[in-house]
Amino acid sequence: MLDNADYTPRLQSLYKDSIRAALKEEFGYKNDMMIPKLEKIVLNIGCGRAAVKDSKKAKSAQADLTLIAGQKALTTVAKNSIAGFRVRDGMPMGAKVTLRGERMYEFLDRLITIAMPRIRDFRGVKPSFDGRGNFAMGLKEHIVFPEIDFDKVDENWGMDIVIATNANTDAEAKSLLKHFNMPFNA
Repeated sequence: MLDNADYTPRLQSLYKDSIRAALKEEFGYKNDMMIPKLEKIVLNIGCGRAAVKDSKKAKSAQADLTLIAGQKALTTVAKNSIAGFRVRDGMPMGAKVTLRGERMYEFLDRLITIAMPRIRDFRGVKPSFDGRGNFAMGLKEHIVFPEIDFDKVDENWGMDIVIATNANTDAEAKSLLKHFNMPFNA
């Protein structure tokens, strides 16, 4: 899907066609370069105790994250040895991937339109911003994504999702994500 030269993700074209103009009007930007935009989306799965007991769990998490993201995930390793947790320096502990460009818009589209509606008892996401326009959220189960074959999953992983924008304030970032139909509960 991403190999086609004429292809533009749905949310990317929506941003260019209508969201930019709406944000410019809403916040009264004088210059188009002031309009907030998405910079990257970082996905992270931490295996925790499961990786300590079985080193194959981190590889399983990496494989699942690669399927979800559409690009190869990196294995994260422990930086320090902690005897109380039986963690050694360099031990694989999880996986992460950074999405930019078309893959970022594709992932955001799948997250909002496909994965979030599949979450049990979903009532929207809590607005969790860092003060600099970046949004963070967590999922309890990674199996809400359609790329994951439910029958082949050996363990459900929690997943962190960080959406980085170049917005100056949380209000600008929240407005940007609302225009992408992010289901905030407040």
